[in-house]
Amino acid sequence: MDTTFHLDDGSRVPRLGFGTFQLSGEDAYRSSLVALETGYRHLDTAQGYDNEAEVGRALADSAVDPEEVFVTTKLKPSNAAAADVRRSTEESLKKLDLDHVDLLLLHWPAEDVAPLDETMEAMTDVRDAGLTRHIGVSNFPSEMLERAYALAPIVTDQMEHHPYLGVDKVEEVLARYGGFITAYSPLARGRVADDPVLTEIGGAHGVTPTQVALRWMLQRTRVVAIPKSGTPERIRSNFAVFDFTLTDEEMDRIFALERGQRLIAPSGGPAWD
Repeated sequence: MDTTFHLDDGSRVPRLGFGTFQLSGEDAYRSSLVALETGYRHLDTAQGYDNEAEVGRALADSAVDPEEVFVTTKLKPSNAAAADVRRSTEESLKKLDLDHVDLLLLHWPAEDVAPLDETMEAMTDVRDAGLTRHIGVSNFPSEMLERAYALAPIVTDQMEHHPYLGVDKVEEVLARYGGFITAYSPLARGRVADDPVLTEIGGAHGVTPTQVALRWMLQRTRVVAIPKSGTPERIRSNFAVFDFTLTDEEMDRIFALERGQRLIAPSGGPAWD
């Protein structure tokens, strides 16, 4: 299994990243530092998480060369207007203490703030200025994702995805354009830990149900997963998914768990596929 996703320009995206949603202050710093020490080389933060400075401090204090780490941050929807895209990206870089990030995403659709074409053009300009290597979107349903691809050279759609929530239509769009899905909440906010099917499969391999869920994602071609934890033991356990392989039958059993269970659907969010 390839542990990185290869982009057309030769860039590589580590397919198992560390998410920092709902980690703040020293928890965000310590957890990011543990993740880097464990072997994660992909950190995901956002303007809306209010922890970019802590993630940046962990990068600076780690023994890992920051150039070896793929860093993603996300624009607040309120910063979707052209002038705010550039301004807020520069603010994010100051907090992260970086001269660029590897990936800049629009966190949620924000056409009540600015037309999508304005936001995508401004993000492309930011990329061309060297403030980010790549751009993408987050929480975009398939039709909106198609529109974004028509407007800008995006590479990913970051969405909630786990064994109980499929994203087939979005994956179809990404496959056509050579992109990948970034799965947040890949462990269904802890629910996979008690799943009997995942537990049975894990028993056959001597691993946990959460490790089975992550391995299921990583054995697929176009999936990047960013599990989050503030517990060092779980951070390490989530990374220990590269030394076993699921059979085709086991993969199919996990696909069959899909039931459209969306756990993150804020008011004002898009109409999901």
